[in-house]
Amino acid sequence: MSEKNEIRIIKKYPNRRLYDTFQSCYITLADVRELVMHQEPFQVVDRQNGEDITRGILLQIILEQESGGEPLFSTDVLSQFIRNYGATTQQGFASFLEYSVNLFNSQQEAIRDQMHKVLSGTPLDSWLKMNEQNVQRWQKMQQDMFRGIFPGGDNERK
Repeated sequence: MSEKNEIRIIKKYPNRRLYDTFQSCYITLADVRELVMHQEPFQVVDRQNGEDITRGILLQIILEQESGGEPLFSTDVLSQFIRNYGATTQQGFASFLEYSVNLFNSQQEAIRDQMHKVLSGTPLDSWLKMNEQNVQRWQKMQQDMFRGIFPGGDNERK
């Protein structure tokens, strides 16, 4: 992984493919989503003109997420978003959304911390830790197996 201070550059080519310059391989939107989930700093640039298109890629990921499964935004909420574009309230609305999301995330983190403290030392905590170790072992076994099948590593599968 890249160092937390280093911004990972991903280049988008005219053929719509994304190239991760850190790993020197093509990646998918799902891979970019994983970078977001792991809080890896990155920037997506248009290969032809060098323009920062990170927001557009993030919107594509949201669109994919909204299209499949249970959507996060209702039709009413999306309609309200559209109404706020260009309105005199746009900046206030954007600030409100950002503040609300940050507050939600900090509350979720506080709940996780409290649950960890409550469960620490209980049989359930031991079971969860053992389960996590088993998942990590399983993932390592799969990686080792894929290395045997694809000697060039993960880049061969992309």
